[in-house]
Amino acid sequence: MSLRNKVTLIGHTGKEVEVYTFENGSRKATVTLATNDHYVNANGEKIEETQWHTLVAFGKTVDILEKYVHKGKEIAIEGKLVYRSYEDKDGSKRMLTEIRIEELVLLGSK
Repeated sequence: MSLRNKVTLIGHTGKEVEVYTFENGSRKATVTLATNDHYVNANGEKIEETQWHTLVAFGKTVDILEKYVHKGKEIAIEGKLVYRSYEDKDGSKRMLTEIRIEELVLLGSK
């Protein structure tokens, strides 16, 4: 087992899963995931922070996400960080950080 480039997150999805079908028939799913953390500041106040992550999936994981995961669903994922760049409509170069799902566990109630 390798510990290189491994991410584990538990959180709630922030939107419905979006599925894209490519010309060759392969599919890709994307969804956002919110994770919450908290700390106590110098005044003793509990501060909660939410981090948003973009998840991507391929293969059979797309089918599971499409069928069982909806906005607000609690999930656990294990995956790896993927960085990619693209040009936006104005010709500016943009960078994205995504987490490619390798393992998915559905949590919470139905």
